[in-house]
Amino acid sequence: MTTPTAHGARALGDFSGTIVLVGAGKMGGAMLDAWLALGLPPTSVVVIEPQPTRELGLLASRGLRLNPSPTAVREASAIVLAVKPQVAPAIVPTLVPLLGPSTVVLSIMAGRTLGFLEGALAQHTAMVRAMPNTPAAIGRGITVAVPNVRVSQRQRELVHALLSATGMVEWVADEALMDAVTAVSGSGPAYVFYLVEALTFAGAAAGLPPELSAKLARATVSGSGELLNRSPLDPATLRQNVTSPGGTTAAALDVLMAPDGLTQLMNRAVIAATRRSRELAG
Repeated sequence: MTTPTAHGARALGDFSGTIVLVGAGKMGGAMLDAWLALGLPPTSVVVIEPQPTRELGLLASRGLRLNPSPTAVREASAIVLAVKPQVAPAIVPTLVPLLGPSTVVLSIMAGRTLGFLEGALAQHTAMVRAMPNTPAAIGRGITVAVPNVRVSQRQRELVHALLSATGMVEWVADEALMDAVTAVSGSGPAYVFYLVEALTFAGAAAGLPPELSAKLARATVSGSGELLNRSPLDPATLRQNVTSPGGTTAAALDVLMAPDGLTQLMNRAVIAATRRSRELAG
């Protein structure tokens, strides 16, 4: 596990190859911004994006290559696939001309397996499947990555640098874990945001003005998350530190921790998301 300013900064600041980013939407754009912030030269980046933003146009004036002809791009060091999984069957095979003996393909497409990539490209290609999450946009994401057997140590280090630019990185050897990863951390930010919505609604139902309830819920969840991030204590201990016996927090937790409470509800939610991830992967 690394922070975005450690390994990534050293590796990207000294990088002299070519990174091809396919798709510069929210996640792809966040990764690009992080790479450049860590010192990756714009001249080392090729972006393939059918709807380029004004920011991409400005980067092109600094040397970033935007939508060049595939024949104009020499062998890529890494190809990062950040397009929607629905369009992958049409787009991924067109990237074959960019592959070389040392190219590693990094996919952050949800549900698209290493087997899909090998079928769409070339079976001998080094490939990594990864699942980031949206806090990557502020450098606080976490990504889980799984390589195929053709990824060398040097390629793994490059991929790690690219991913760690937006937060922490964990590696697994078993691709079957990626569906549960998607359900917990990939989809997880939505669960947290919904918690804020639900807490806001509950506060308003208890009599708070809606705007005040929203402000309290948002600040409480974001502040508690930062406390959890900075504290060496585990979540259970932090929870217990807030809970006085017989007090208001204990009364609420009696509801949330009931046999049919939050733990069981979250378990059902993660199971549902895991199942859906498997369905999308085919």
